[in-house]
Amino acid sequence: MMFNKQMDQILLYVSLFLASVSFFLCCYACARVGKILNSVKGLEWDTIATLTGDIGTIKKSIQTLNNRINGLNSPKLNDELLQYAVKQQSNVTNINKNNTGG
Repeated sequence: MMFNKQMDQILLYVSLFLASVSFFLCCYACARVGKILNSVKGLEWDTIATLTGDIGTIKKSIQTLNNRINGLNSPKLNDELLQYAVKQQSNVTNINKNNTGG
């Protein structure tokens, strides 16, 4: 009997503690959502669309710049690849000759 009474008190205090923590976390989340809503209150959909497009353009520019820095998009490399491809095509011989045999 004594064990049940102690266990009931422990469960009561643990549940009160968890309920208090949950309440404060809920208040914190509500405050954050309110802060975000207040910060974007003046924005319109056209402004958001423009900002999104600008971000996409900037990302593409940064990717192109990084590729140039790394040498992946350099004109010299493109010319070398083109010359290599032409050389490989010129080395291919015509296999379909009129050879008959058996």
